[in-house]
Amino acid sequence: MIKNKKVVVVMPAYNASQTLEDTYREIPLDLVDEVVVVDDCSHDNTAEKAKEIGIKHVIRHEVNKGYGGNQKSCYAKALELGADIVIMVHPDYQYTPKLIPSMCFLIANEVFHVVLGSRILGTGALKGGMPLYKYVANRFLTLFQNVMIGAKLSEYHTGYRAFSKEVLNAIDFEKNSDNFVFDNQMLSQILYKKFEIAEVTCPTKYFDEGSSINLSSSIIYGLGVLRVSFEHRFQKMGLLQLKRYN
Repeated sequence: MIKNKKVVVVMPAYNASQTLEDTYREIPLDLVDEVVVVDDCSHDNTAEKAKEIGIKHVIRHEVNKGYGGNQKSCYAKALELGADIVIMVHPDYQYTPKLIPSMCFLIANEVFHVVLGSRILGTGALKGGMPLYKYVANRFLTLFQNVMIGAKLSEYHTGYRAFSKEVLNAIDFEKNSDNFVFDNQMLSQILYKKFEIAEVTCPTKYFDEGSSINLSSSIIYGLGVLRVSFEHRFQKMGLLQLKRYN
């Protein structure tokens, strides 16, 4: 716990058996109260590996629900466990869990309700091996979103995120997509509710065992991001009434 606040780490997993243990071993378990792994119907032994290394809360989807659907299960379980602070860490070992204390203290001390681990602050993204086309797309989409949404984030596309329970209870994340654009919709909801978001510099690494969406999925995701940006703007202007913003 931090300042009597229960800390829960959630890991949305898919075919992560090769990297799960490395990720888990870096989690500061003296500070984190519970760890949850949700295995989205992997083809490998991700769920079994999670239990083998001592993770108590392991959920396995019998059918693949998608990246967004996986996160819905993660956050629902964390709230069920009584979490005050929830940190999502991908189990592919691209993001180091060593930043968890820094991210949690910003929330525990009520400075911010949301903290993102940004690959773009500093020079970590390209040094860590992010493909150039992904870096360029990230910068373009982030600029477009900042203009449309009216925020000043360095990136909207990181998978390393920490939330207070107040944020998770205030937004209806269940109404979001079950696919990759879930992350973007969630940040849109958070900003629409006027929660402030902090960012910390996060080193990242890309390697063969780490998960990454392919080019076609990236294009679909990019188009989804553009759509979310327009929806957010039109919702603020009163031209749309989307239920996920209520």
